[in-house]
Amino acid sequence: MIFSLQGIVQELTPTYAVINVNGVGYYTGISLMTSQQLTLNKETFLFIQQIIREDAHLLFGFHTRLEKEMFNLLISVNGVGAVSALILLSTLSLEEIATAILSGNGAVIQKAKGIGAKTAERIIVDLKDKVQKFATTEANISSFENNKVKEESLSALEVLGIPKRTSEKIADRILKQIPEITIEELVKQILKNI
Repeated sequence: MIFSLQGIVQELTPTYAVINVNGVGYYTGISLMTSQQLTLNKETFLFIQQIIREDAHLLFGFHTRLEKEMFNLLISVNGVGAVSALILLSTLSLEEIATAILSGNGAVIQKAKGIGAKTAERIIVDLKDKVQKFATTEANISSFENNKVKEESLSALEVLGIPKRTSEKIADRILKQIPEITIEELVKQILKNI
């Protein structure tokens, strides 16, 4: 079983790449996400999923291990073939797929060409418990950052003798307006608004 390939990108299209490993060209199906990470005539490393059928031995290449894991989860769903899984990975990011599955949003999954309502429903039902780790969405990350900034700012203000309850409401209001504010700036803004 081929696990990975390291070699020169000999041919590159949005849907497949030929990776030349010591003179042997391996044809690998890829998603748009992986295609954008490759450069023609440059060395690359791809995680490979090999699928052996009666009529063909197919290779699918992925720039990240996570993309390969999502591909394998998708093809484990009845009615989702390798091509459909690659189209879905080309249409949506890993986070978008996971968020759509976790929130039961079949309409988002159906944006991928060839995936109908029934298949989208099956993907949601089959994978709901398996895609948690892919859903570190931008929103989750930024809200985590905001909480850190808020907590540190409130601690600094408590040291200055300002009760947490007083500054917390002001902090929430400012964070809504300026989500990417720094701790120092937030402390200054709260002090101005007390």
